[in-house]
Amino acid sequence: MANNIIAQLRAQRKQYNTTEQKLIDFIVNHVSEAREANIQEMSELSGVSTATISRFVKKIGLESFREFSVSLASAATQMATSVDLFGEIADTDDTIAVAQKVFGGAENALAATVSNLTATQLEEATLALISARRVGFFGIGGSSIVAFNAYHKFLRTPIDVIAHPDYDVQLMQAVKLNSNDTAVVISHSGRNKDTLLIAKKLHEQHVKIIAVTSFKDSPLAKLANMVLLSLAEEVNFRSESMSSLIAQLTIIDTLFTLVGSHLSQDTQSVVDTMRDVIEETRSH
Repeated sequence: MANNIIAQLRAQRKQYNTTEQKLIDFIVNHVSEAREANIQEMSELSGVSTATISRFVKKIGLESFREFSVSLASAATQMATSVDLFGEIADTDDTIAVAQKVFGGAENALAATVSNLTATQLEEATLALISARRVGFFGIGGSSIVAFNAYHKFLRTPIDVIAHPDYDVQLMQAVKLNSNDTAVVISHSGRNKDTLLIAKKLHEQHVKIIAVTSFKDSPLAKLANMVLLSLAEEVNFRSESMSSLIAQLTIIDTLFTLVGSHLSQDTQSVVDTMRDVIEETRSH
């Protein structure tokens, strides 16, 4: 899964300054020209100085403009379909058109997210989960849905897991974890003050932190040991966090599946036991 730089720039546009946003807008709206331009041509076409472009390339983690150009060329092919799926909802759209655009937004978020995940990231996160004494899942607001979904899934593994919908309880759980534990902290923006307080307490306790967020330069990402990006773009009637939620849930599903495959025999034993218990609650 190679990084899709265009998807990443589209999703993270708001975290950059005005000049950088101008460059991003040129790139995502003129993909063919951008991927074929040298730095001088991109400067002339975008109205952004070559010095700013050079700084921007390094800011997003690339070594040179040449590497940036290669990333654009690779991403352009991947984005060809997913960009078309995503569109603003117009007053003239009928019911099916609205549904197709909403589903298209979810598909776009999944495509952008998976294109930016790497095997190394996923393997590192999986190892942190299976080697932990205990794993805690933390999230506030909409992210609490993802955290509890993760808790519900990982109960089916041999891993000792904790989660709670109440914020104060989450704080108490966080301070009881230590360097033998792992925490998965979910926040779309990575800037929610309550979530950051939990992350800071975890950091102070030397807990390994896996952040699931949409912004790699967010305060949460900077506190984390590992960052898994959930990417989506904002359009009218639908914030990027709505589509990002789908991507976050799928990241959790991926981690659960990877953990299950590593601990297959023990996981199957837990699943079988739980099925037997749940079956006792059903009438026949």
